[in-house]
Formats: sequence, structure tokens, C-alpha cells
Amino acid sequence: MKRLAASVAVAARENGHSDTKAHRAALEATAAYRTALRELARKGELAVWYERIDADSLLPLVRSARHRRRVESSLTRARRRTSLHAVGKLTEIVDGRRRIVHDPPLLEPAGAADTASLRKIFSDYRSTLSEERRLLLDRYRFVDAARKVVGVGSVGTRCFIVLLAGRDQDDPLFLQIKEARKSVLEEHLPSGPYVHPGHRVVAGQRLLQAASDIFLGWMTGPQGRAFYWRQLRDMKGSADVVGMGPAALTAYARLCGTALARAHARSGDRVAIAAYLGGTDTFERAVADFALSYATQTTADHAALGAAVAAGVITASPGI
Repeated sequence: MKRLAASVAVAARENGHSDTKAHRAALEATAAYRTALRELARKGELAVWYERIDADSLLPLVRSARHRRRVESSLTRARRRTSLHAVGKLTEIVDGRRRIVHDPPLLEPAGAADTASLRKIFSDYRSTLSEERRLLLDRYRFVDAARKVVGVGSVGTRCFIVLLAGRDQDDPLFLQIKEARKSVLEEHLPSGPYVHPGHRVVAGQRLLQAASDIFLGWMTGPQGRAFYWRQLRDMKGSADVVGMGPAALTAYARLCGTALARAHARSGDRVAIAAYLGGTDTFERAVADFALSYATQTTADHAALGAAVAAGVITASPGI
């Protein structure tokens, strides 16, 4: 919750909101979390398990017509993010066969050795799926693989994408294979139930998410590295917080707090958490104060980084 609140405060500052409004947005996110968790604590196990936030239910929460159109546009784009939609952007026809487009340094050929390894471990990954999903996966055949550059949060890890074909070349499935590392907490806590880092990631996503990717699975890859698999495009979407006004950002922050409460209610002891949060606003005020202080530290850190780049102490490449 502290991470979410801090992110909200940083986003508010970046969008030019006052400290008062940044604090309010972080406060609302935390208040929504506390309120939702206390409500979930009063529900039965099945009711909590089936609790979800439907995409179409978001629209009534948006008061402004302009913001509602923006949300509708985001939902439409997310629904288009499928493997079929990705074919035109990520593949091309080479010698009559569909292949992944090479776009170095972001997307490069996997190479013969890595491709052979991915083909070989494909069956290991398949075994981690439920029976009905194995049957679905068996209807696809391996076509091509490429190495993909990961996002900032995964720098230093390996990532591949695999193109599979179903009924024909116009019935594709893109799977993403991401390296999973040991949790930073493992050295400081008793041994957990998961030996394989990929298994830990997959189990966590299945538990926390109301609707996780049907192709989530894991396996051990080349050089003993742990990986987990999922769809590259499965109608995932995200809100563009850049440029959000105070009202829109606060509404989005409340929604995130509510979603986080549902995840924690499924994965933890919701009654104990609700009791800790209490019935007053003490918790949200403490977290909101922390979030604003964190945003201030972030601004100072970024200024120090910029000064180091300007002084030549650190080399930075524009656009990367």
C-alpha cells in the first residue's frame, strides 16, 4: 500500500499538482484500500474469491464526460491487444512463412541455440498448465522465437517471445517468456513453499489476480535459469496517468486501492488486516504523509541524477 500511495504522489507531482492535491490523492487511495478491505472482511470465502472489478463498471465511476471518453478509448485499445492484432506489427512473411520482425535492439532473432532450447523446454512448460489448457495449447505449433528487451523493472533479465500458429497462419498465439529471479526477501525469511522462482511468480499472479492469464506457466530454461510463460497480448491495458488532472488521478487512485484490497483479501488474512487498519483514518493519514515525503525524496534523487549527467559523472543516452 505504501508503494501504491508513493506512486500516486509522485505522479501527482509530475503532473504539476500541488502538494495538497498530491497528498489528497494518496490519502484517497489508502482510504479506499482500508474501506474495501474492511468490507471484504465481513464477507464469506467464496464471495471474496469471486469479487472482481469489471472493466465496464469503471465508466459510472468517471463523472466527467471528457474523462469517460478517455476511459472508453483505453478499454477499446486494451480489447484490441490480442495475438491477432499483434501479427501485423510483430511479424512479416519471409519465403512464404510468417516470422517475427527483427527490430534491433528491441527485438532480435533468438539464435539457433536458444530457439532449439525453447522448443525443447516447451513440453516442460506445458506440464505446468491445467489439463484443459494443455489441450488448447496442443492445437498450436511452434513457428518462431525472438529475444525481446525488457522494461526498466526487469533490466538484466532475459526475455523471449514465441510465435505459435493454430488453425493457420492467421490464427496466431504469442507467448512471452520472462526470466524469474529469487525474491529479495528469501535471504531474510524462512523457506517458502516454492523452490522454483517461476513457480512462485505464477502462483502469486494466479492468487492475486481476479482473472489471470490462462497460459501462465513456468519451467527451467538454458543454463538452469528459471522462466515463466504468459501471453504477450491478452487484452491487457493500463491507465495513462501522465497529464491526468487532480480529479481523474484521485478517482484512479481510489480504484487502485480497491483492487489492491481485493488481492490482499484473497491472499492474506483479511480479518487480521482489517483489524490492523482500524475504523478511523489514522492509517491512511500516516501512509499519505509517507507518500508525500517519498515523492520529495524522489524529486531530489532525480535532480541529483540530472546534475551527475550534466557534470559528465554519468553517461546517459537520450531515448533509451
